[in-house]
Amino acid sequence: MRKLIISAIVGGIIIFGSLYFAGLIANSKDTGRPESPKMAKTVFVDTVKNVTVPIMVPANGNLRAKKRVELYSEVQGVFRQGSKLFRTGQEYSAGQTLIRIDANEYYASVQSAKSNLYNLLTSIMPDLRLDYPEIYPKWQQYLNGFDLTKTTPELPELSTEKEKFFITGRGIISNYYNVKNMEQRLSKYTITAPFSGVLTEALVTEGTLIRSGQKLGEFINTGIYELEVSVGKTYGDFLRVGRKVELSNLDKTQSYEGEVTRVNGRVDQNSQTITVFIEVSGDNLKEGQYLEANLEAKEETDAIEINRSLLLENNQIFVVRDSILDLIDVNPVYFTDKKVVLKNIPNGEVIVAKPLSGAYAGMLVKVFNENESKSAGL
Repeated sequence: MRKLIISAIVGGIIIFGSLYFAGLIANSKDTGRPESPKMAKTVFVDTVKNVTVPIMVPANGNLRAKKRVELYSEVQGVFRQGSKLFRTGQEYSAGQTLIRIDANEYYASVQSAKSNLYNLLTSIMPDLRLDYPEIYPKWQQYLNGFDLTKTTPELPELSTEKEKFFITGRGIISNYYNVKNMEQRLSKYTITAPFSGVLTEALVTEGTLIRSGQKLGEFINTGIYELEVSVGKTYGDFLRVGRKVELSNLDKTQSYEGEVTRVNGRVDQNSQTITVFIEVSGDNLKEGQYLEANLEAKEETDAIEINRSLLLENNQIFVVRDSILDLIDVNPVYFTDKKVVLKNIPNGEVIVAKPLSGAYAGMLVKVFNENESKSAGL
């Protein structure tokens, strides 16, 4: 029994001793881990300087010649060949014949009517010499200047009632206007170019029988074009005739300067837009060419323009204060596909200039220094 008690005491001492030494060993171990240093992300920044930002409204459309003529025939006949072939792309100078329709038959009728008028004038000359010697000289002068191969000259002015009754009673007035009417119709057998330009559409060829009212083609002036664009009615009050407009082609390889010449006074009910016409000229412009325009609608004072990707959904942007990111509220006043115009940003505020992945308020950042970057590169 005594040995049993001694064995129990010794076993307990060993167990407690083991636990004690195990605790000492455990406490002697260094469990502290070194804190990882915080890595500051580099950000690009800009210092705010509020200025007057012009609001540029983008628009686009196709060019149309400002001067254009649709050619129609008012008479009937066979299309005769002229000095140039009537073909698309053919250039003509102002006054040059575009279309000549065979008018030999009608020309003979006109000459016959002019001959009748001449004979009628000749028949009244003896009576004028006897009864109205005071007006005889001017009618004799008119008759001497009457040329059947030229356009009928205008009748002398009827100065007295007697002269008026005599001339009218002999049928001279009615015959004169009949001849002038026929001469006017005869001139429609030839269509001349009203201005220098190019034929963009040719619907007939030489030898074709042309009928009255038939469309023959289309002729345009290649010097001046108009661009018709539609802009939101919000900017209708700011668009004025005479404003300069920057234009460019689709590839942005060529630019032109246009001018607002007309602004439609009616708002389109479906799209709620206003039609604006921009005049532009250039040697390499073509009918139907697609151009993009930037209309200066108005100006926003005390504002800045930044990349649209920097604006957060709740109308906030990141700023840098003592190497810490912070958020401030802003007032966006105008959006484009790439830019946004902001107001209510104090001058001198340091804002983030390029998007930063994983950015959040309170984040430690390092402002990019171009000089340091160059030194590191060296």
